[in-house]
Amino acid sequence: MAQPDLLGADSGLLLDDSSGRIRYLRDAVPATCAQAWFAQLRDGIEWHSERREMYGREVDVPRLTASFRLDDPALPSALREAADAVLSLTQIAFDSAGLNLYRDGNDSVAPHNDHLDELQRGYPIALLSLGATRRMTIRAKQPPRRVLNVDLEPGSLLLMSWRTQHHYDHAIPKTREAIGPRISIAFRRRPEGLAGGGFYRTSDA
Repeated sequence: MAQPDLLGADSGLLLDDSSGRIRYLRDAVPATCAQAWFAQLRDGIEWHSERREMYGREVDVPRLTASFRLDDPALPSALREAADAVLSLTQIAFDSAGLNLYRDGNDSVAPHNDHLDELQRGYPIALLSLGATRRMTIRAKQPPRRVLNVDLEPGSLLLMSWRTQHHYDHAIPKTREAIGPRISIAFRRRPEGLAGGGFYRTSDA
């Protein structure tokens, strides 16, 4: 399947080669919308605290998570509006949203790539950022180890092509800076075999 075009222009292009394509759109949605969606989602949905085994012991996942199917009749209105805005920008019919709430600079996500068995081949991931600005580090898995540092601002949209998950890891590192909370919404399209199943993992940025 051909990869859907990521907005079709050079605006915000960070990477475009055989390893994949990444775009960053700083002002994808108006600031007033981003602020309203942040407040509504932070206070209006059920956030989950997860535990995971690492290095032989169980630890708290350093952020809160939530996930939704976009065809859910009970989808929160803020998430529906955000999904409609992303559809308008990308012309891609995503069907799932994974949310992460970073409460402060101590919350983070380790370097990883999305699980390819949970992404429909050829479709990108669209990452909408709300709240405080946080830095994402995108690092090539193989030499030469190219590194991109992207400050994800409120109202911005980062698009990563399906192919980048083969070649790059991405992370939100911890920071010692005094920083407010941030919500990320990762819009994805599922493989057809998963269309009626449960939620995506919400382990990414």
